[in-house]
Parts: sequence; C-alpha cells; structure tokens
Amino acid sequence: MSEITADRTQDPAVEHGLAPPGAASDRLAVRRLTLTNFRSYPTLRLGLDRRPLVLVGANGAGKTNLLEAVSLLAPGRGLRRARLSELVHHDRPDDGWAVAATVDLPGGRTDIGTGMVKPEPGADRAERRAVRIDGATVRGPSALAEIVAMTWLTPEMDRLLVDAASARRRFLDRIVYGFDPAHAGRVAAYETAMRQRLRLLRGGGGDPAWLAALETTMAEKGVAISVARRQVVDRLDRACAAAETPFPQAGLRLLGAVEEWLAETPALAAEDRLRTALAANRAADGEAGRTSTGPHRSDLGVRYLAKDRPAETVSTGEQKALLIAIVLATARLQAAERGAAPLLLMDEVVAHLDKSRRNALFAELQALGAQAWLTGTDASLFAGLGDAAQFLRVDDGTVIGGEK
Repeated sequence: MSEITADRTQDPAVEHGLAPPGAASDRLAVRRLTLTNFRSYPTLRLGLDRRPLVLVGANGAGKTNLLEAVSLLAPGRGLRRARLSELVHHDRPDDGWAVAATVDLPGGRTDIGTGMVKPEPGADRAERRAVRIDGATVRGPSALAEIVAMTWLTPEMDRLLVDAASARRRFLDRIVYGFDPAHAGRVAAYETAMRQRLRLLRGGGGDPAWLAALETTMAEKGVAISVARRQVVDRLDRACAAAETPFPQAGLRLLGAVEEWLAETPALAAEDRLRTALAANRAADGEAGRTSTGPHRSDLGVRYLAKDRPAETVSTGEQKALLIAIVLATARLQAAERGAAPLLLMDEVVAHLDKSRRNALFAELQALGAQAWLTGTDASLFAGLGDAAQFLRVDDGTVIGGEK
C-alpha cells in the first residue's frame, strides 16, 4: 500500500500569501482519496490539502489512472469512458474495484464512493456501478452531480472540436452538471427511455400505449435538457467573449432541431413537437436502429472569435488553446455562481503550452482557488506553481510526495 498524508489545518495557499485568509473554506477539494483494486493500484490512500496537485512520472506510470479514479466521482463513465470490468487491477480480475473520497465543499465535508458490483453467480443482471454518499447507498451516479462539479481535458480530447458531435455533447453536459446538478438525472432518464423505445421498435413495434408513454418521457426530459444546455451555453458564451487572458476568446452556440424549436416557441410547444416527431418516426427509427430526433443529436458549435472562423478550421494548437479557454471560463463562472470552482483534471496539458501560457494557466488556477489535478513527465514545466501546488511522483502503483 502507498500512503501520503498532507493534511494541514491551514491551506498552504493561505500560508504563503497566495490566497486570502478564509479562502480555503470556499473551495471544492478532494482531501482524501482511497483506491482499491483500481487499474494499476492494488490499494492506495492519499491525504491531500486543497492546493492544485502536480502528478509527475514517466509515461505509463499511473498518472492518468489517478485522474480517471477522480473522474468517477462525477456522473458518467469517467474520462476514458471505460467499461466497469476494464477498471479492475490486472492481478485480481475477478474482484470488483472501488474509489472513495473525502471532499471539502463550501458547506462542509462529505464522504463519497463508487465501485463495481459484480452479479451473483447465475444472476441475470450485468455488472453495475454502486454509489454511496455519507455511508448511504444512492440510486445511481447522477446523484454525484449534487456533490462534485468537475471537468477535464485529456490528450484524447485534442480532436474534440473536429470529431463527432457526441464527444462535444458529453463535454458540454459535464459543464452543465456544474451549474444544474439535476441535469444529470434528466440525461439519464432520457437515455433510458430512448433505449427502451428502440428495443421495442426493433422487436416489432411493441405496445403503442407503452411507446407513447416512453415518447412523452423523452419529450419532457429532452426539452428540459435542451433548455438547460441553452442557458449554460448562453452564459458561457458571454464569459468566454469577455475573458482577457493569453488564451483565445471562444464563441459558443448550441445547434440542433430542438434548440431551433425553443428559439421559436415556448418549451411546452417544443415538447409537443418532439413527441409528435418521435411518434411519426417510429418505423424509420426501428429500421435504422437509432432515434432520428432529439437532444442526443444536438451539437456545440465553437468559433475562434479573433479570426472569426469555426474552431474545426484552425490549427490543432489553437483548438487546444480554445478548449483551455472554455474550461477556465467555466471555472470562473461556476466560482461566481456556485461559490466554488470545479475540480479540474488536466492530463498532459502544459506540455503543449509555451512558458507564457503555462504561467497564465497557473495564475488563473491560483486566482480561482481551484484544486486542479495536472500531470506531466517533466516537473520543471510546473516550476511556476512553486509552493502553490502539491507535487507528487507517480511510479508503477506507488505515489511519493514532496518532489518539485
């Protein structure tokens, strides 16, 4: 077992004059992280303070595994979107895994945990993910949105602005969870109803009354999803355009049929229109094996404002800078509206930034009071953080603290 204890009675950012006294109590931060049978970690316990973390180690050392564990403290499938069985430590493939954390919130401290529950031998049910909050089992991962706001950037997201719209929707929905925790439950309910409807349609159509009930759920939840996304995108668009940092200003717009309806009609009328479209498309959807209309087909449009060009047409480096700008604007907006910046998971982000932008990123994280989790192979790239960060060295399932 590897264990680090870095708990302190006063936030080091306050001790070193990098934050005002009392700022620590307004932060969202993981104070203790415990992994069991997770990826490359048979067992691990980390005691942490509220500062940003810098995880340094060779490629393959387990840095991203730690970020992935933290990402599972939020709704969704984590930053790698892995199947539950893929997260189990290789030496004990028949066992489950668990991630637990003690989290500081503006209103107090909370214990949360999640893990894979294996079905009983001979049971019909598939592997599932359990979630506990303060010792009590809750219905599903969507409940985590009430506790932790979080977003992340990984090397796999370098093509986010040019790849399929589904990745941009997931990116946007993680942002929306931070402003509207109930959004996670609406997304889960919509997707469940959509899967059930398609199952009936592929099986020959099913009971028309049951299909109508599922389509009513999809219409109600779907329009609510689009309304929440539109509200956040509108506020975030203004925040991105107003930002004055070395990172480029981004223009944001939500694109899709439901969004067009909402621009023209009230929400109830948009619900009726979506319900009617779903009913009309039953035969086509059953034949195609997919639902042709709804917020699951919406997209996040991004523009590079200084060049007045769609983000997908600018360079890869400019696209990465735009994503960082959007994440930082999100954190500023959440800090202003919810009283605390979200957790930020930034995997190998600074390696592609010049010194000016690295230092601008570090200054922004310190000003926000955000607990960012940053990874890299070269500790010297993080020198600009100095004592404002916790430096941990990661090496093959072990974590050693104190190195800068």
